[in-house]
Amino acid sequence: MKVRAVILAGGEGSRLGVLTSKRTKPAVPFAGKYRIIDFTLSNCVNSEIYDVMLVAQYRPHSLIEHIGAGGPWDLNRDFSGGVRIYTPYKSRRNSDWFLGTADAIQQNFPFIKKSNPDLILILSGDHIYTMDYDPLITFHLDHQADMTMATIRVPENEASRFGILETASDYRVLKFIEKPEIPPSNLANMGVYLFNMATLDKVLMEDQLAKDSTHDFGKDVIPKMMKENYRIFGYPYSGYWVDVGTSASYWQAHMDLLKSPPPINLNNREWIIHTRTEERPPVFLYQDQKIICSMLSDGCRIEAGAEVINSVLSPGVTIGAGARVVNSIIFTDCLIGSNALVYNSVVDKRVNVGEGAIVGALSEKELPDITLIGKNSIVPDRYEIEAGASIDTDVSLEDYPSSRIKKGETIKARKTTHDL
Repeated sequence: MKVRAVILAGGEGSRLGVLTSKRTKPAVPFAGKYRIIDFTLSNCVNSEIYDVMLVAQYRPHSLIEHIGAGGPWDLNRDFSGGVRIYTPYKSRRNSDWFLGTADAIQQNFPFIKKSNPDLILILSGDHIYTMDYDPLITFHLDHQADMTMATIRVPENEASRFGILETASDYRVLKFIEKPEIPPSNLANMGVYLFNMATLDKVLMEDQLAKDSTHDFGKDVIPKMMKENYRIFGYPYSGYWVDVGTSASYWQAHMDLLKSPPPINLNNREWIIHTRTEERPPVFLYQDQKIICSMLSDGCRIEAGAEVINSVLSPGVTIGAGARVVNSIIFTDCLIGSNALVYNSVVDKRVNVGEGAIVGALSEKELPDITLIGKNSIVPDRYEIEAGASIDTDVSLEDYPSSRIKKGETIKARKTTHDL
């Protein structure tokens, strides 16, 4: 049984704000040393699926650079699978920017069906979870399904964000509603689809010809398949899964990793999350610092008297003497100046937080207002960025209207750079 995985990795991720100003959502760093895409890619290879296609669109450069030839995932294969990345292209016939998830698959279908795979596993590249796809494939074959979708129970107050299902005792899908205002249940579609090749070919061609379609699996393809009585089944998944599509959910997923025990064990040698990393020196700790319940990556330097509490530091981060970082995610090569305070914040790559600056605020709320600082930006000495404020990419001293940026404000740079 030949299975080909297709990962949809073109999301703009606008709800992540400044974190996706220069990169697609699957390329956003996660848990210090990883990218979001690493979890789906690692799920594939850990499930012994080595034939993987990525469909990219929005700002794919960081993603392409990160994946390269696929070596870290054992996907640098020329003749027996491997990883290939596809982006939108212009041709003499119908092709252009992808209109929806189904259209992204349809436009690349000549490549997807090449060499005649039996099953097509369609995945999202912007979810954090560890899932063995082999039981899903067995479930699909045992139920003689045309299509199987993975399902998970979500909090009832979040159910309206998802496609919601009702299934029979044999797991056949009886009803499917995409993002209902009043959800009838909390059984949600995870965006993990397994199709028989012939079925996918047929339903995508019909969808392409439908003039009233938005060419999306959840909005159009699956509801039409339900009406036509295809054999659609819901595979129950009970592990940890989160769509890190907002700054709040992205922050919360990091806080989850710092729990004891964490919902995903990054030290599990039987299910390694593979990634591309560069050589960095070991972590260096000075004297009298306080580090509590935090993740520190290679190359970090924590200077005398600094405190790092319930936070995640990417490679090369320096925390200056007397600085305090709490409930925050700090990306690669950031400098947090001496006596600076960083609370409940996400700070992107190569940010310089000046001496005595204050970023964010402590909060008793379970989900506080998150402060975002964009890549390559500067927070000047003794400036204050209030909780819920946002500093865009490449912001420098002259871009600030005052020394205090209030909640809800976003400061943008007059000039920007074009780095990855």
